[in-house]
Amino acid sequence: MAFGTLYPDETGWSACNALLDAVRYYRGFGVRFSRVLTDNSGCYKSRVFRRLCRRLGLTHKRTPAIYPTRTNGKAERFIQTALREWAYARSYESSEQRGQKLLAWLHQYNWHRPHASLDYHPPVSRLGLSVNNLVGLHT
Repeated sequence: MAFGTLYPDETGWSACNALLDAVRYYRGFGVRFSRVLTDNSGCYKSRVFRRLCRRLGLTHKRTPAIYPTRTNGKAERFIQTALREWAYARSYESSEQRGQKLLAWLHQYNWHRPHASLDYHPPVSRLGLSVNNLVGLHT
């Protein structure tokens, strides 16, 4: 999922499509959601996004505007890592070329890159999948 290339605007409809894609993607791993945490952008305050959360049975929480990093620290850390390891790790000819490299970087980040906070395992290891499932799901 490359949300930046699939959803280039910040409309409620784009937020809904991104949420649906994420829910469908993780459902393939057996992950179920009960809540979603977002920032305070207009797309997440939209009626269509609120309605979708209700239909999916998700409790929608927004980060407090006064303390966004307190509740959104992991997302902020991910952005710093993405900027350092993907966006500015090398020179690109264009923004389009940079965007084309995003999916490969996300795959590396989530499936192969060791994370210190996860005892040097990749995030996918947190799903508790067996090796056979990982091989079958890995692309």
